[in-house]
Amino acid sequence: MAATDALAYEEPSIVTILILASFLLLLNGINYAFDRILYCGLIGQILVGVAWGTPGAKWLSQDVQDSVMQLGYLGLILIVYEGGLGTNLRTLRANLALSASVALVGIATPIALSFILLKMLPVTPLQAFAAGAALCSTSLGTTLTVLQTSGLTTSRLGVVLASAAMMDDVVGLIMVQVISNLGNESTFQATTVVRPIGVSLAFAICVPLICAYVVKPMASHLRNSMRKGTHSKLRASVASQEVALAFHTAVLLALVTGSSYAGTSNLFAAYIAGASITWFDETQQDLSNEDNRDDSTTPRPQKSLVADPSSAATGSSSPVIPSHAPSQTSIPPSKTERSPSKEQDIITGTASYERHYAPAANKILKPFFFASIGFSIPITQMFRGSILWRGFIYTALMVLGKLVCGLCLVRLDLPSIRRLWQMKRNQSGKKPASQPERDAAAQQQQQQQQQQQQSSREEGAAKANIAKKRNANKLPKPRSLYPAAILGSAMVARGEIGFLISSVAQSNGVYSIDEGGSSELFLIVTWAILLCTILGPVTVGLLVKRVKRRQLLERRRKTGKEDPLGIWGVVGN
Repeated sequence: MAATDALAYEEPSIVTILILASFLLLLNGINYAFDRILYCGLIGQILVGVAWGTPGAKWLSQDVQDSVMQLGYLGLILIVYEGGLGTNLRTLRANLALSASVALVGIATPIALSFILLKMLPVTPLQAFAAGAALCSTSLGTTLTVLQTSGLTTSRLGVVLASAAMMDDVVGLIMVQVISNLGNESTFQATTVVRPIGVSLAFAICVPLICAYVVKPMASHLRNSMRKGTHSKLRASVASQEVALAFHTAVLLALVTGSSYAGTSNLFAAYIAGASITWFDETQQDLSNEDNRDDSTTPRPQKSLVADPSSAATGSSSPVIPSHAPSQTSIPPSKTERSPSKEQDIITGTASYERHYAPAANKILKPFFFASIGFSIPITQMFRGSILWRGFIYTALMVLGKLVCGLCLVRLDLPSIRRLWQMKRNQSGKKPASQPERDAAAQQQQQQQQQQQQSSREEGAAKANIAKKRNANKLPKPRSLYPAAILGSAMVARGEIGFLISSVAQSNGVYSIDEGGSSELFLIVTWAILLCTILGPVTVGLLVKRVKRRQLLERRRKTGKEDPLGIWGVVGN
């Protein structure tokens, strides 16, 4: 009876302590090493999970692996939530069309190429689609790490790349729920696919509308009330770190819980929660800037200070600051009153995450997630000959499926249809003419050229302005193929979302009808994800090093050539 009422405390053995300690330490140590060498520490953590878990030495018991898997899913939610917090909504809107085209190519091409598996393996079209869904994602964490290391985070290329990777991950998160539903249904039904997509679209549409028409007016009204001083206690409580943490956590839990019951991916809801909090922070920052501008334009009455009696007798109105008071003559009154409140009024979601969530997430929860992926990889079966050559061929196809994203940055100077049609009409309308007719035509053409030159001088400025406006919305032709190569190579890395979709498909029986063992399709997809996650960052690192070497060489020689990255290397606003 006592055993069911409470859990008896037992001291773990020294073997258990050493296994768990080495597991945690090695997860963090190998992550640091792989991040510095290959820009993908998650590969090392997956390999540690393979070695310590069921596929390898089986040092961790089944109960411990289940606990690590459940805690690791919390880490995955925080990974996606952090990605939402890091979304720059302004730059996303500015480059939305180009980023969407890159993301669309990166999603459609791998799924289309995956149907080649129908010729390589005895699989169904549904299984080929599931394999392509696992390879359509892009590792946002790996992409951001590569951009930070290469110094391209704030460039136009970096903004487009990060936005496209984010869109790929959002689609991948929706695919997680679609694949999960496909595995749970014995027969294919339209609602299995339509419901998670429809609910995801509803979340993506309704949450911004609620933010714009409900949250923003309420926040503006509350801010005006606190600014007038009518709610001084409320202002002090809202400006605290604890209240900000509770608010951000409540938003995250509410959206994650609602999405789970509604039938869509809770990871997609976690991303929307992070993006919504970032939007709220930007809105509050804009309101704060408007308040500061209003205060700077409004004249402030001078506060009465202790005056010297002699100044009153002489008629001087200059106040005398007491000797024991600190001197503030060099600091404007508005800054001295605003600086404390400005720091306390706006506690961003990123700052709250870095202070409260990041320590546990970065050192424990995220490593647990990648290690739990390693628990599900049958490493001993992946080195069979039939699996190896198919895995390498599929990897080459999936690398190609992401490299074509770089073509979105390539611009070719092709003649327009109107110009081609005009040239064709001119050529077809020509007739043989006599010598007098040719002389008269030449004289008339010379007069027309003189008139055109005279009119062009008068209208040159207007035409230049019109041409400048027309070309402002056009993407420039790149000076080299380095931007396209860097973009395509950075999109190759699949990472955590790819492993997640593949593992969900395998556990739900999408890849294999047989319950025992692992299907060949799962092993081939795992090879493709592993190799793509390694090849992508390494290729980007080599390309960036070459570009920087060329930039340094041209600066030393002073050749006057333009930057190899062109407009894509310019730091965005």
